[in-house]
Amino acid sequence: MNKVIVSAVVFFGLCVTTSYGQTSKKSKIKKENKMEISNKQKVVALIKSIETGAHEPVAYINPEKYIQHNLGVADGLAGFGAVLQQLPPNSAKANTVRAFEDGDFVFTQTDYNFFGPKIGFDIFRFENGLIVEHWDNLQLTPESANPSGRTMIDGTTELKDLDKTEANKIVVKNFVEDVLVNGKMEKIANYFNGDDYIQHNPNIPDQLSGLGGALEALAKQGIFMKFYTVHKVLGQGNFVLVVSEGHFGADHTSFYDLFRVENGKIAEHWDVMEKIAPQDTWKNTNGKF
Repeated sequence: MNKVIVSAVVFFGLCVTTSYGQTSKKSKIKKENKMEISNKQKVVALIKSIETGAHEPVAYINPEKYIQHNLGVADGLAGFGAVLQQLPPNSAKANTVRAFEDGDFVFTQTDYNFFGPKIGFDIFRFENGLIVEHWDNLQLTPESANPSGRTMIDGTTELKDLDKTEANKIVVKNFVEDVLVNGKMEKIANYFNGDDYIQHNPNIPDQLSGLGGALEALAKQGIFMKFYTVHKVLGQGNFVLVVSEGHFGADHTSFYDLFRVENGKIAEHWDVMEKIAPQDTWKNTNGKF
């Protein structure tokens, strides 16, 4: 059993068996210190603990309420611990590239080695400073860059325009609903600065025309990408994440799309697509969204 598993299992037991009323003075001090950091910092530390085995960040999860939407993981801390026990020893890596906070939600983009190399988006919901709910989307890391030489995680990480958060969320939400959900292609030019568009999808080149060409090529192969429902729109400053449900070809698919907005126009895009597992294989009943 590696240090990740040992730390997780020991700390899960501690969380379950120790009541808040019995917390020692030293534990109270530690808890107070932890509460001083932001929810964003808590999430980054928790994700990194998958790699390092540090047990302290598990304290940021509510031990009595942890709703899990990863369909391959059971609810609660026990479900999380069971997954850690299945990891090959010393195999896990977790490097969070971007992290954002929107009200009670924190959303991140992470370069993982988690049962193989993957790029993932995670969303955590907080109540009273503790994590109570988790969603994610994972995709195998491609072996090569996209046609424009970009990876799924490179590009700017600069967070700015905090005063424009809500306006940027509206721009992106309207784009996804108008163009991707309702197919109003005549409106697409309204959301971009001409042909300028930086693309991190592993199969699509830069520029708006590159996106159009890639979708046209897929259509000629009988492969269509269709968005049906927008489930979440989260943002901070110039970055907006949209969580949607639809189909990619024949596959029922979860789409996580991160957009960077500049001067009211969509300037850059990262995404992760994940096929939604058949319901009879789910390890919880909370649904993907």
